[in-house]
Amino acid sequence: MPTLSETRLNALAAELHQAGIAFHHLDPMPDTGLAHDHIWISREGADWVARLPKQSQMNLLPQANLDYQAACYQRTSQGGHTPHFHGMLAPSELLPRGALLVEAIDGRLARLPEDLALIAEALASLHSLPLPPQAQRMPLLAPADPWSAMRDEVEVQARWLESAGLPREVIRAIQAELAALPKQLEQASPSLISFDTHPGNFLVTPDNRAILVDLEKCRYGLPGIDLAHTSLYTSTTWDITNRAILDSEQVLAFYRCWQAAMPESASAETLMACRRATWLWSLTWCAKWRASHLETRDARQRGEDWSSELSDDNLITHVRDRVDHYLSQEAIIHVQNEFEQLKGTL
Repeated sequence: MPTLSETRLNALAAELHQAGIAFHHLDPMPDTGLAHDHIWISREGADWVARLPKQSQMNLLPQANLDYQAACYQRTSQGGHTPHFHGMLAPSELLPRGALLVEAIDGRLARLPEDLALIAEALASLHSLPLPPQAQRMPLLAPADPWSAMRDEVEVQARWLESAGLPREVIRAIQAELAALPKQLEQASPSLISFDTHPGNFLVTPDNRAILVDLEKCRYGLPGIDLAHTSLYTSTTWDITNRAILDSEQVLAFYRCWQAAMPESASAETLMACRRATWLWSLTWCAKWRASHLETRDARQRGEDWSSELSDDNLITHVRDRVDHYLSQEAIIHVQNEFEQLKGTL
């Protein structure tokens, strides 16, 4: 009996043949994420990568999920720091969630802190793209008030705090931070943002460019969210292979590199508010995952699904370790101290 990976590999091969897409061979890539299996497609000329969804983090039905991700790649690649989109395989009996086909990137994992300046340049290339008219921003999320939308998303996830089995003092600390978020921010023009820019999502090419390779949650929002997601403790210590604890001077230098590459920058107040909100988004996501990952996988394979059955046991062990740590009082105090050190510097 083939394993799940072999089954999906055979299904991908069959669907590629059906679509008339020639290839030499298919190579499964390490299981490092909770949302996709990745398969390297060796082809004549340039190689591709197939992204086979395990679920939709945007809670979309299979075809809508592929369409959303396609828009993410098509729009961000205009900045020159994300893979090009090559097509999709529609959901089918063999691949119930379909597959996205994107450019394969020849590069190494980004290293911290030495590659932060390259990452800042990559983010600036994304954030400075021309903003399309409102009517042309679909299917990507494009809220009229990006800050209110971010607050709402965090508050929805915060409903999982009570069912995540957390110590009372941790719940109280997170709730206090949520209550301290400003209700409104100064009106700022949105930009195309990734919303998932932790350092493990960047590869550095031989010509010294940082490429953001994992794109499925893009939207029109506040760039400060991406800057925070790259440099927060909950992001820089997520991956095993490129883990680092940044000090306040390194974080500040990263923001300064981004500001130097941008036509204009948000205020320090907005950047700090985005940093705090992104941290709280990460913490409340951790609570959500902790409360839901032991559920049985969705047999219908539709929408969001955090079941641990969908991923390698080693990956789940790693995620559980990180989630438990970030939801500890020790880690919360660490990030609060960092905020105090950064206050007034951005």
